[in-house]
Amino acid sequence: QVQLVESGGGLVQPGGSLRLSCAASGFTFSSYAMTWVRQAPGKGLEWVSDISSSGASTFYLDSVKGRFTISRDNAKNTAYLQMNSLKPEDTAVYYCNAGNSRANVASWGQGTQVTVSS
Repeated sequence: QVQLVESGGGLVQPGGSLRLSCAASGFTFSSYAMTWVRQAPGKGLEWVSDISSSGASTFYLDSVKGRFTISRDNAKNTAYLQMNSLKPEDTAVYYCNAGNSRANVASWGQGTQVTVSS
Protein backbone atom coordinates (compact mmCIF):
# COMPACT_ATOMS: atom_id res chain seq x y z
CA GLN A 1 0.00 0.00 0.00
CA VAL A 2 1.46 3.33 -1.10
CA GLN A 3 1.58 5.78 1.77
CA LEU A 4 2.99 9.27 2.31
CA VAL A 5 2.77 10.80 5.76
CA GLU A 6 3.63 14.45 6.35
CA SER A 7 4.66 15.79 9.73
CA GLY A 8 6.47 18.68 11.37
CA GLY A 9 4.02 21.51 10.90
CA GLY A 10 2.94 23.89 13.60
CA LEU A 11 2.40 27.47 14.67
CA VAL A 12 5.41 29.78 14.36
CA GLN A 13 6.03 33.51 14.42
CA PRO A 14 7.17 35.39 11.31
CA GLY A 15 10.88 34.81 10.82
CA GLY A 16 10.73 31.41 12.47
CA SER A 17 11.63 27.99 11.09
CA LEU A 18 10.07 24.58 10.66
CA ARG A 19 11.29 21.31 9.21
CA LEU A 20 8.66 19.19 7.49
CA SER A 21 9.11 15.47 6.96
CA CYS A 22 7.48 13.13 4.45
CA ALA A 23 7.73 9.45 5.31
CA ALA A 24 7.14 7.17 2.33
CA SER A 25 6.31 3.50 2.07
CA GLY A 26 4.85 0.99 -0.35
CA PHE A 27 6.96 1.87 -3.40
CA THR A 28 10.57 2.20 -4.51
CA PHE A 29 11.28 5.59 -3.01
CA SER A 30 14.67 6.08 -4.66
CA SER A 31 13.16 5.73 -8.15
CA TYR A 32 10.94 8.79 -7.89
CA ALA A 33 11.26 12.52 -7.66
CA MET A 34 9.62 14.08 -4.62
CA THR A 35 7.50 17.18 -4.55
CA TRP A 36 6.03 19.52 -1.96
CA VAL A 37 2.87 21.50 -2.63
CA ARG A 38 0.74 23.66 -0.37
CA GLN A 39 -2.81 24.87 -0.09
CA ALA A 40 -3.55 28.17 1.59
CA PRO A 41 -7.01 28.87 3.02
CA GLY A 42 -9.51 29.34 0.22
CA LYS A 43 -6.96 28.67 -2.51
CA GLY A 44 -5.93 25.81 -4.76
CA LEU A 45 -2.82 23.68 -4.64
CA GLU A 46 0.42 25.56 -5.24
CA TRP A 47 3.65 23.79 -6.17
CA VAL A 48 6.52 24.64 -3.80
CA SER A 49 9.55 22.45 -4.52
CA ASP A 50 10.87 19.34 -6.27
CA ILE A 51 13.88 17.13 -5.78
CA SER A 52 15.10 14.54 -8.26
CA SER A 53 15.25 10.86 -7.39
CA SER A 54 18.95 10.98 -6.56
CA GLY A 55 18.77 14.34 -4.83
CA ALA A 56 21.12 15.91 -7.35
CA SER A 57 18.63 18.47 -8.67
CA THR A 58 16.27 20.77 -6.81
CA PHE A 59 13.68 23.31 -7.90
CA TYR A 60 11.78 25.99 -6.01
CA LEU A 61 8.89 28.36 -6.30
CA ASP A 62 10.40 31.83 -6.71
CA SER A 63 8.82 33.17 -3.54
CA VAL A 64 10.53 30.54 -1.36
CA LYS A 65 13.99 30.55 -2.97
CA GLY A 66 16.68 31.26 -0.43
CA ARG A 67 14.35 30.43 2.45
CA PHE A 68 13.29 26.80 1.85
CA THR A 69 15.52 23.79 1.25
CA ILE A 70 14.25 20.45 -0.02
CA SER A 71 16.23 17.31 0.69
CA ARG A 72 15.83 13.56 0.86
CA ASP A 73 17.34 10.55 2.56
CA ASN A 74 16.78 7.54 0.34
CA ALA A 75 18.04 5.17 3.02
CA LYS A 76 15.24 6.38 5.30
CA ASN A 77 12.58 6.73 2.59
CA THR A 78 12.01 10.27 3.77
CA ALA A 79 11.89 13.70 2.14
CA TYR A 80 12.23 16.98 3.99
CA LEU A 81 11.41 20.63 3.58
CA GLN A 82 13.43 22.98 5.76
CA MET A 83 11.59 26.29 5.97
CA ASN A 84 13.40 29.34 7.32
CA SER A 85 12.44 33.01 7.53
CA LEU A 86 8.79 32.07 7.42
CA LYS A 87 6.24 34.65 6.36
CA PRO A 88 2.49 34.85 6.99
CA GLU A 89 1.89 34.09 3.31
CA ASP A 90 3.53 30.69 3.84
CA THR A 91 0.53 29.68 5.94
CA ALA A 92 -0.97 26.60 4.32
CA VAL A 93 -1.42 22.88 4.55
CA TYR A 94 1.69 21.28 3.07
CA TYR A 95 1.54 18.01 1.16
CA CYS A 96 4.19 15.77 -0.33
CA ASN A 97 4.05 13.32 -3.19
CA ALA A 98 6.29 11.16 -5.35
CA GLY A 99 6.22 11.12 -9.11
CA ASN A 100 7.78 11.18 -12.52
CA SER A 101 6.94 12.82 -15.83
CA ARG A 102 3.88 10.61 -16.11
CA ALA A 103 2.05 10.84 -12.80
CA ASN A 104 2.16 11.09 -9.03
CA VAL A 105 2.50 7.80 -7.24
CA ALA A 106 -0.14 8.49 -4.61
CA SER A 107 -3.23 10.52 -3.89
CA TRP A 108 -2.85 13.61 -1.72
CA GLY A 109 -2.89 12.67 1.94
CA GLN A 110 -3.60 14.46 5.19
CA GLY A 111 -0.84 17.04 4.90
CA THR A 112 0.60 19.05 7.76
CA GLN A 113 -0.59 22.50 8.81
CA VAL A 114 1.87 25.38 8.85
CA THR A 115 0.63 28.59 10.43
CA VAL A 116 2.82 31.69 10.50
CA SER A 117 1.34 34.36 12.71
CA SER A 118 2.28 36.80 15.44
